[in-house]
Amino acid sequence: MSEFEQKVLKLLEEINGKLDSLLKGGPVTSSPSPASSASTPAATMDSEISRPKPSELVEKQKEEERMQEKPPIEGRRVCPECGGTSFATHEDRSQVLHQMGGVKIYAKKYVCKSCGYEY
Repeated sequence: MSEFEQKVLKLLEEINGKLDSLLKGGPVTSSPSPASSASTPAATMDSEISRPKPSELVEKQKEEERMQEKPPIEGRRVCPECGGTSFATHEDRSQVLHQMGGVKIYAKKYVCKSCGYEY
């Protein structure tokens, strides 16, 4: 491993240790030694089970920001998947609403133009 790669690896380990200590609520230490983290695997496993993962926290924050940016618009269709308001209308040939003189009237199906969600 090159000297640059070793420095990057060391910095990543320090960042990971600081993140773990922040999530636990304890003070930030400068650099956890590999021996100390290897000696207490049970303690880290218990704390990981009781707290949410950082990725879950980030996803929750993104969802809150998305809801603040675009609140649901009353009176318009809003996609439950992506929050988009642009839809394409198609005939739902599985539901015949009315038939008059051989002409069938079908129900409408809405497809989100952003994500493709149908309802």
